[in-house]
Parts: sequence; C-alpha cells; structure tokens
Amino acid sequence: MSDRVTGTDKGRKRGFSTALLKWYDAHARALPWRVSPAARQAGAVPDPYRVWLSEVMLQQTTVATVTPRFEAFLDRWPTVTALAAAPLDDVLGEWAGLGYYARARNLHACAVTVANEYGGVFPDTEEGLLALPGIGRYTAAAVAAIAFDRPATVVDGNVDRVMARQFAVDRPIREVKEEIYAFAESLTPKKRPGDYAQALMDLGATVCRPKAPQCLLCPVLKMCDAHIQGIADALPVKPAKKARPTRYGVVYVGLSSEGAVLTERRPDKGLFGGMAGLPGSAWQEGGAPEEAPPLAGDWEVAGEATHTLTHFHLVLTVCRARVKRKPKDYFWTAAGDLETLPTVFRKAVAVAVG
Repeated sequence: MSDRVTGTDKGRKRGFSTALLKWYDAHARALPWRVSPAARQAGAVPDPYRVWLSEVMLQQTTVATVTPRFEAFLDRWPTVTALAAAPLDDVLGEWAGLGYYARARNLHACAVTVANEYGGVFPDTEEGLLALPGIGRYTAAAVAAIAFDRPATVVDGNVDRVMARQFAVDRPIREVKEEIYAFAESLTPKKRPGDYAQALMDLGATVCRPKAPQCLLCPVLKMCDAHIQGIADALPVKPAKKARPTRYGVVYVGLSSEGAVLTERRPDKGLFGGMAGLPGSAWQEGGAPEEAPPLAGDWEVAGEATHTLTHFHLVLTVCRARVKRKPKDYFWTAAGDLETLPTVFRKAVAVAVG
C-alpha cells in the first residue's frame, strides 16, 4: 500500500461521494440529533449544540445507548447556556452509565467556555472548535462538517473501517492512522460535506459492518479494493489482543438508619474523576489490597462485586456497616439518588444491601 494518495487512487474512486450521497438520501438513519437530508436540502439548519452533544456522547458508546440519554440531557439542558449554568455534579450524575467520565467534565467545561467567551455561539470552523476544552481533531471536524457544512475530513471508527476496505489497507488501523486520514481526505467533497460525513458513518454502521459486511447493498461496491480482491471479510486487520489484567480492591458501604450510603468525592484526575464514589482501597493487580475503612466500625464482608472496565477487570470485596455519624469530608447519598454513582459502585451497594 502506498504511503500517500496517488492520482490513480483518486481516479479509481471518482464518483465515490456522489454515489454515497445518493444512497444516503434514500437510507439515512433517523436520529434525534440529525437533520434529515431532505429537511437539510429544504433549508433546515442543524443545531450545533445538538450535534456537539451527540458527538461527545457517541464516543466509545453505541447509538442505542446514547439515544435515550441524549434526549434526557436535552430535557434538562436544552441549550449550551443552560448546560453551562448547571452544577457540574448534576452533569456528572446525568452522565452516569455512559462511561469515560472525563468526557462529562470536558463537556461542562466546553459549555461554560462557549457560554461565557463566545456568547453561547459555537465557532463554525475546525480551528475555532479545536480551541474549546475537550474538543479534539475528530469532534472538531464532525461539528464543523455536520453543523456548519464545512468540508472537514471526519474519521471515526466506522469511517476507519470503510477506508480500510475501500483501499485494501493490510495493516492494523492504529498503525496507519495518518494514511487512513489521507484516504478519507482525498474523498471528502466540497458539496454537502455534512451529509457526506453522516453518510460515511451510516455506511459503516449498517452496511460496511465489522463482521459480515453487506457488500451487495453497498453503494460504492464497484470502487472497493477489498471487494475486488475478495478480502473484505478479512479487513480491517485486527491487532494482536493484549490480555486484560484483573485488579482487586476493597470498598466500604456505610449505611445510615434511613438507608443512605456514605460516599466521597473522587479526585478530579483518574477513573470516575470528580464523581461521587464509595470509599475504599487502591485497585491493584498483585497481592491483597490494603484495608482502608473510612472510620472505625463493625465492618463485615458482604460479598464481591465484579466489573469490567476498558483496560482491566475489577474484583471488589464489599464490606458493610451501619454508620451513625458521617466523618468529615464524606457525604450521604440517599437511596433514591444512587443511580448517580458509577456502575461499579452501584453494584457494590447492591451486594451490601442484598
């Protein structure tokens, strides 16, 4: 494979965007943050706030999971100014279950910046968007293209896969990210770039799927090098899997007489940064974790809670006790508010209370 896009490459892919957009006009997914191609051509303009919010939520999360959460966010904070005015704790609580909590903190910081420094109006260029907190190369390109119809090159996981097959990329994507980007850039049209970006995403999600790609339904099948070579099923090349280690820890579920749970504010940096969590030990791979109860008491082992995170499996020994008085720097989380805790801690509470 060439290290750059050649004139031959461009010649073979002539008509790619036209064919893809024609397919998108007929088969675009109906998504709550999306302006349909028909509505867009009739003059409807996407809301940059909705586009940005959806793109942040969709990072490492599925459309099915995001859709109801997106609508719940909009119900509480219908504008970027409303989101900026919300307490960070409320935003973190609403984010619970979507994972990667640093995204929620960056989401709030970005909203504050847009509200306070840009008058509640998002910049309409990639460069301007990149200057905002928490917005990187992909999100800047996606918002610029989808919200403002800028000819930005948008490359997410779906687009990676489409490009890997279109150009028969024979190495793991993570090893050739810039080449994949160059291929995508060579195909990005100046006409309808926002619809084109979403069309590529839809193609990857519904047709050019990770397993068993639906090649016969593909609008750009005749241009696909992997199909021509008969290797579409074998691409993208998968990197060697790394073993996921197991870490162990202890958590303490202190219960009040009213059923509230003793919680603490986790450090801003690290997993679940800035969120409410259960007190406990560090999580480590080897050896028995050190016991670290938040206060003296009749702690008893209630069982184990297990949870799998992106980079490791976690096994927590759950200890419980009745607590009469809250120690300094801790707070009570009422039983009705436990859904604001990260999933791993909700599992531990469930073990403690049976």
